[in-house]
Amino acid sequence: MVALPDYISMSAEEYLLWEPTQEQRYEYWDGEVVAMSGGTRNHNRVSLNFFKLLDDALADSFEIYIVDVKVQIEAGQKYFYPDVVVTCDQRDRDPQLIQFPCLIIEVLSPSTEAADRGKKFAKYRQSHTLQEYVLVQVAQPLVEVFRRNQQGQWVLSEYNLNHRLRLESVNVEIAIAHLYRQVQFEPEITENEIDE
Repeated sequence: MVALPDYISMSAEEYLLWEPTQEQRYEYWDGEVVAMSGGTRNHNRVSLNFFKLLDDALADSFEIYIVDVKVQIEAGQKYFYPDVVVTCDQRDRDPQLIQFPCLIIEVLSPSTEAADRGKKFAKYRQSHTLQEYVLVQVAQPLVEVFRRNQQGQWVLSEYNLNHRLRLESVNVEIAIAHLYRQVQFEPEITENEIDE
């Protein structure tokens, strides 16, 4: 296999034909193809837990996808791979991608957190169908949910291990502890340990 550079330039049409033939996943950012990095065991476990909890609750009324289904944010401009995406829109019939998500979940890692919080969220907010955007930490038990309110503004709510998360976009309640099932958190470093 030939090693590819981290960034490749091509048209959106070329990307949509080329990317499904690749072993690795690539996102599309305004003409540049960006290689997706691999995740950790904790990242994978949290994504899987979230998917399973949603799929168990919603399989009859929503379509839930994990990791390998891309979301078209801006036709011909932006195509992203969220960790979990949910749609119930009848217009979502393209076998390669989701165009009308109601819920997007990103499990954060050090290499993706800045983009997930910044550039990606800025673009996700442009989706008229997206109602909730969830960011999940794996280094510590913390879930941040951005919800679009009736005025169209995004409001942040935070949840820790003892909370229950109500996802209004899909009418499901999840115990945060269930999202972190089988996740091993790294021990926190205290100031005394840093000084030693």
